[in-house]
Amino acid sequence: MEVAEAVPDPEFAEVFPFEEFNDMQREVVDALLETDENVVASAPTASGKTALAELAICRTLEAGGTALFVAPMRALTNEKESEWERFEELGYSVYVVTGERDLNPRRAERADILVMTPEKTDSATRKHDSRRYAFIREVDCCVIDEVHLLDSEKRGSVLEVTVSRLRRLSDPRVVALSATMPNVSDVADWLDAPPENTFQFGDDYRPVDLNSGVKTYTHGDNSFADKYRRLYRALDLAEPHIRDDGQALVFVSSRQDTVQAAKKARDEIGERDVPMGARGDYDFHNEADDLQNDTLRKSVLDGVAFHHAGLSKGDKDRVEEWFKQGKVQLLFSTSTLAWGVNLPARCVVLRDTKLHDPLEGEVDMSPLDILQMLGRAGRPEYDDVGYGWVVCDHAEADKYRRLLREGKEIESRLEADLDAHLNAEIAMGTIRGLEDVMEWLETTFYYVRARTEPDEYGFENLRDRVRDTLERLVERGFVETGEGLDVSATALGRLASKFYLRLDTAGEFRDLAERDDIGTAEVLRTVADAAEFDSVSARQSEREAVESVLVGQNAGDLDPGARKILAILRSTMTGTTPGELRSDAWVITQNALRLLAALRAFLERFDRPRAANLARRVEARIEHGVSSDAVGLTAIDGVGSGRASKLAKEGIATPADVREAGEDGLVDAGLSAGVAEAVLESASDLPRVEVEWGSFPDSVPQGENDMREVTVRNAGDGAQAGIRVTVNGVEMTETTTYLDGETTVPVGVFGGTADEMEYVVEVAFPELPVLPATDSRTVRVR
Repeated sequence: MEVAEAVPDPEFAEVFPFEEFNDMQREVVDALLETDENVVASAPTASGKTALAELAICRTLEAGGTALFVAPMRALTNEKESEWERFEELGYSVYVVTGERDLNPRRAERADILVMTPEKTDSATRKHDSRRYAFIREVDCCVIDEVHLLDSEKRGSVLEVTVSRLRRLSDPRVVALSATMPNVSDVADWLDAPPENTFQFGDDYRPVDLNSGVKTYTHGDNSFADKYRRLYRALDLAEPHIRDDGQALVFVSSRQDTVQAAKKARDEIGERDVPMGARGDYDFHNEADDLQNDTLRKSVLDGVAFHHAGLSKGDKDRVEEWFKQGKVQLLFSTSTLAWGVNLPARCVVLRDTKLHDPLEGEVDMSPLDILQMLGRAGRPEYDDVGYGWVVCDHAEADKYRRLLREGKEIESRLEADLDAHLNAEIAMGTIRGLEDVMEWLETTFYYVRARTEPDEYGFENLRDRVRDTLERLVERGFVETGEGLDVSATALGRLASKFYLRLDTAGEFRDLAERDDIGTAEVLRTVADAAEFDSVSARQSEREAVESVLVGQNAGDLDPGARKILAILRSTMTGTTPGELRSDAWVITQNALRLLAALRAFLERFDRPRAANLARRVEARIEHGVSSDAVGLTAIDGVGSGRASKLAKEGIATPADVREAGEDGLVDAGLSAGVAEAVLESASDLPRVEVEWGSFPDSVPQGENDMREVTVRNAGDGAQAGIRVTVNGVEMTETTTYLDGETTVPVGVFGGTADEMEYVVEVAFPELPVLPATDSRTVRVR
């Protein structure tokens, strides 16, 4: 079947980089182009599923609609943006929406093709009633790539509830594509795809046969030595194919391991005298000089490279291109590459079946990831057969042989987070009563899978389980009931949904917001003990470093995992993280920053602006690694940790100090003239508080009371502010306002029993990491 004859409009033939559809694609064409019903297709890796997505998109565009492509990884959204310039050339706009890019709502609204991750689609559908995300309600067709992601423990439930929600919001046509899975019919039932639009293609449709198996190694007592035992085993498997002008892709468990394995493999390949590398290629040598990573620059000339998310985009792009060209014959990568760009190899080896997750500890690699990685074996147009191997200990060999033989049924992961997802639906208003709850349940893959496997999922009690979950949400204060069976979210429930919090964490944040006195220690302890970090463990080798950081700190009865979190946060604030903790520090601090932003919102919502400002300063200190005195400098555009530290060393520690120093003083402190000018301008725009006491008395007779007014003026840009008045350390009043210009604060002056009464006006800005501004007056009691 020729492409030009099948597509809905001949111009769409330009979208496809081939002239004829293959056998698998031909069987699905009519379902995609001749019907409007949902389609589910399960087919082996590299069999051409992308063309099915493009056909569905062409059908949507031809009808004047908007298509949404849900990609499993950010790397794949970027790849699609590049590939689908072919649509742009036909006059259709492609717009990628991910968390790492600033959203342009006008472009999103006008886009013909939207490309998003499940997490970003979740976020957009949660905010569907806002003008910023209104575009998500106009989707006419949703293509889900790698729908077997449903079975992912971390991300599966997000994809499940997001698709269910999108169908309730705009009822788009759904086209779901998947690698081979045994229970494709369950996915079809969930998406209401009719039998004639449900396709399950076996390995005979794979363009390159896959010869897969399990190879074992002898496990030792030293885990470090075991890595090299597995590496040598992987090289034994890859070597014959490399000698035969093939390529090998070896998956390892971490970014650091890709680098170390590549280094060791270079040495071993040299000792084995394997003919590979391109040192005699002058042009390639010059191209390699442009790499930013020094280790990678040396390695690629020997035909060995590594690929992980920490590399610059330019370095990753070059490695991918060189691997496609055959200039790199041996590539080490983390599992993320299996879900991203299309880089097949004749031989694929999984050196590691376990990985260290900073939030989970040592965990088994997902069966989905393993099958996805092995599916990279076999280069279409180059090889007749691909070879995929899992290297593991003898004790686990049967488990992986069974996985390769039987595949992996796709399960729902919704039950583990049912309370949080149900709360989110209520907070969004998509569920307004008990009847809606049950209707929502029936739209989930969880319900379909429970109906298929009633004993395993407890189908008979499913409705009662959901009803009990709803009752617990009411009891815990996330949801409230109205007349009849109406339900609605409380402020607590809305905040938990907005910030994607575990409900236990949201409850702890509320409890902290209700406490009278909150300090840095309480903020850090609450975040370190959050439910999001429940699975974090402290390895024995880390515990001494943890305790060295926490000396003198009130770590109390925190368990070892929470103590590790607290130690990382404490040391990150001062830029002194011990080497033993650095490998996990980045992931943990990024999650902590998200939690701190949520905690700040809780404190603001519960009218605690002073505490919210404290949380904002803690957040900025963790992000930038600066002292408590200098943290306010990070509120200035263009001032990060480096410049803040440089200025603080010169005695310029606050935005007020910056303004006082002026441009010349900033230059003297080490900034260039251009930077100094920009920093001064930004500092001048920040709030500048002045307190005018007016007719405030110097003394007052004992026992008398008087009411006066104090004026609080902001000479900078307006900002949300909390104004607090204390007398001898006891709070009299606290009010929250948007301080733009000036406002007056009533202050009661009274003659108490003390000889002097100290009145302090404090102005805190919840959204800025600047220290609260204070001014005071002392009144004698006579």
